[in-house]
Amino acid sequence: MMGNGGSMSTTTSGSEGVMVGGAMMTANKDIVDNAAGSADHTTLVAAVKAAGLVETLKGTGPFTVFAPTNGAFDKLPAGTVASLLTPEMKPTLTKILTYHVVPGRLMAADLKNGQMLTTVEGETLTVMVDGSGVMLKDAKGGMSKVTIANAVSSNGVTHVIDTVLMPAK
Repeated sequence: MMGNGGSMSTTTSGSEGVMVGGAMMTANKDIVDNAAGSADHTTLVAAVKAAGLVETLKGTGPFTVFAPTNGAFDKLPAGTVASLLTPEMKPTLTKILTYHVVPGRLMAADLKNGQMLTTVEGETLTVMVDGSGVMLKDAKGGMSKVTIANAVSSNGVTHVIDTVLMPAK
């Protein structure tokens, strides 16, 4: 279903893992430990720490995480990331990060065109599937492409995305 266009990596076996940011994402590590190994997710890991979400995302889950790359954070207006990482912005940062998390373990094959996903933050994401892969539409109408799917962890699955998703509020 996905990956026919060659632009998205997928794997069907959680045992072999998926390469993300130069590190193998494996099912014997939790979501945080896998993300911490990715050179492409240093901004996300720093944001998760600043928001105090490390223990939550190391929890039992299962969680589906749509993980923006460093490049996705770089698309935000200048100064946004630095501002979000300040203690005063912790509530806003937490809201944005939890908007990237959906309860349950949703593999790429579980994502259907037009499907509405309710995030941990409480708002919804819309799944859009076509021949080129999976896109997510956020509450503000922004679009993000899944670039690497099915990075299975012990407590869920991560799908790498190319744009930070934004809740409406």
